[in-house]
Parts: sequence; C-alpha cells; structure tokens
Amino acid sequence: MNKHKLKALILMVGAIFIAFLLGNTTSYAARMDMVDVSNNNGYMSTAEYVSMRNEFGVKALTVKISEGTTFKDGYAASNIANGQAAGLYVNGYHFAHYKTKAQAIAEAYFAGRTARLAGLPIGAVLATDVEAEEQNYQSKATNDRNNAAFMQEIQKFGYRADIYTSGSWANNKMTIKGRTGWIAAYPYVASGKNWYSTNHAWQWSSTAKFRISYGGFDVSQLNSNYYTADQKSTIKPTNKDAVNANNRKANKSTYHPATSAKWVKESKTYTLKTAVKLRTGASTSSNVITILPAGTTVKTDQAIIKGGYRWVRQPRSYGYGYLVTGPTSNTLKYVKSGATHTYYTVKSGDSWWTIARRNGMSMTRLAGQNGKTIYTTIYPGQRLVVW
Repeated sequence: MNKHKLKALILMVGAIFIAFLLGNTTSYAARMDMVDVSNNNGYMSTAEYVSMRNEFGVKALTVKISEGTTFKDGYAASNIANGQAAGLYVNGYHFAHYKTKAQAIAEAYFAGRTARLAGLPIGAVLATDVEAEEQNYQSKATNDRNNAAFMQEIQKFGYRADIYTSGSWANNKMTIKGRTGWIAAYPYVASGKNWYSTNHAWQWSSTAKFRISYGGFDVSQLNSNYYTADQKSTIKPTNKDAVNANNRKANKSTYHPATSAKWVKESKTYTLKTAVKLRTGASTSSNVITILPAGTTVKTDQAIIKGGYRWVRQPRSYGYGYLVTGPTSNTLKYVKSGATHTYYTVKSGDSWWTIARRNGMSMTRLAGQNGKTIYTTIYPGQRLVVW
C-alpha cells in the first residue's frame, strides 16, 4: 500500500471514529425501563403491560401501594397481578407523610401489610416516596432518621427498601447515597441526558405515552438491577425496532405552552374525586409538591387551559400550587372569566341521585348548596349549582 493510500485510509478511519464518538455522545436516549402507576392511572390490563414491554422496552413496574396510615390504592392488586402476567418485574411504593420516627414505623407497618394483602411478591422493592409537604419542613437529619426507620421496618416484611424523591431534594432535604435511590428530575428534552447514573433509577419523564394506554405515565431508566433482582421474568420484548423508535420519540418530546393560553379568574372550592399531584407550575413536568388524596378540599383562584389539560391554581401560605382537573375536552365549560359557579340545567328523567353521581358529589351536598333538600322536587329547565 503506497503512502497516499495509507494516509487516506487513516484519515477515513479517524473520521469514522470521531463521528461514532460524537453520535454516541449526542444521540443517547433515556430508556423506558420502568413505569410506575397509581390510582390516577386507573385499571391497567395485562394487554397494556404487554404492549409496554414489547413496544417500549419496559422491564419493571412499580405500583402505588399505600399512603400515610389509611389510604390503600384500590388498583394495586390488579396492577400487580396484571403486571406479573405480562412478565414484568413488579415493585411497589408508599407515599410518605411521616414527620417523626414513630410515624415512619407506623406507616411502614401499614405499607408492608397492605403490600402483602395486594400480592406484592416477597423480595420486591417497596420504596418510600418522600416528597410531601410534611418532609419539606423537617431538617435533613430528621428526614434521614425517619427514612431509615421506615426502611428497616419494611425489610421485616421481606421487601427490599429504597427512597424515591426529587432531584432538588436529594442530598438537600435528605441523604441519598450513591448506589441507592430512585430520583425524579425532568429535563426539557431528555435526549442526550444521562442523569443520576450512580443511583438505582432516574425518573426522567412524567408524561410518557403508550400506544394502547390512556394518559401520561412516569417512566424511569434503571441504572442497576436493584428493581429487577430476586424476581423471575422469562418474557422479553418482541419488537426491538419499535422499542428503539418509541424511546427516541419519547426523548424528543418537549412541552410547548400555547401562546394564546390565558389565566382566568375562578374562585371555586373543589372536593377531589381521586388523588391528584399538586405541582409547582402548570405543567406535567413541574416538580410535585405533594399528592392530595381523594376527598381533599381545594380552594382555587384562577384556571387555564394549557398543554391539553385544564389547570387550576391553589393559593398557599408560601406561594401557589397547581393541579390538573381533567383534559380540556371535558372541562372547557368550567373556564369562564369571572365565573364563580358551574350550573347544570335539569333534563327530563333527572333526579338528585343521577345529577350528584354525574358530578361526583353526594345528593345531600348537591341539594344543600342549592338551598333545598333531597326530598324537594326538581323540574326540567331548572338550573342547579353543581360547583
């Protein structure tokens, strides 16, 4: 080989090598290894989990089990069973409200018993989700002590323990050591990012979409085998091309608020039908302040249609919280400048029971806020205050 050809070959190989390095540096795609679900996602079928596995590369499922010392997620048992039937590794998490060591132990005992009854397999991870308002006002030392007490108690049930929290809280509000922890932090664009690679898992999106499932989901990349260890899974993804394409698409998804969206005055009081995440901003990628359980009363002062959702703003002692009340297609009628109530016009065949059920309230409350009782006769054409 002459010198000119050798030089050209060296230059070509060098260019290919540099291109390879650059391509791998900039085209990294965060993986959808694990999805977590709660009562917000409702009933999830085995077919949905199979689709997640085959088309998106999901390996593990983390199911909400409980919250505090009273709330048991009603969908936990079906999510665990259907996830296992789809061949996914199944774990659980408990949403914590504890402020003391004694409360942490009590919550762990409640979570462990609830997980056993729901069918969470022994050896699975049962993480403590620490991001509530209660922990926000505790010292780092107090949170560390309480988290340790919770995890020690959880291990007595045969489960492996871990801590889930936001990136802004990790090692600020509590200690998250390397090779531990499940950390949530959402980049504007995930492509090219590889955050929290020394922790067990990085939750990089709260708005992931799956082909046959409704709504957005929290998805995480697993950086160790902690959330898949000690459990059996013999079923693997069947469509690798779809997995790669769907992961790249999810990484490129960005949130662009509508330029025409405007906040409107809306002084209302809501009673939540289901648990809802209260966020720091009107975006599903905003940090979660806390999760408000079903039955919580929320007073709001403004509303907006944004990003395909209807958001309301809750005044708080230290600022504002924002929560989704539903997709825009279902709630546009509530957004009226200066509106303080939402009305329903009685139709033929309506009753206190049918109207109350449709609007997620009791008959007594519906009648009472209209100055009547459930024994008062209502007539077609009559307007009732429903919110």
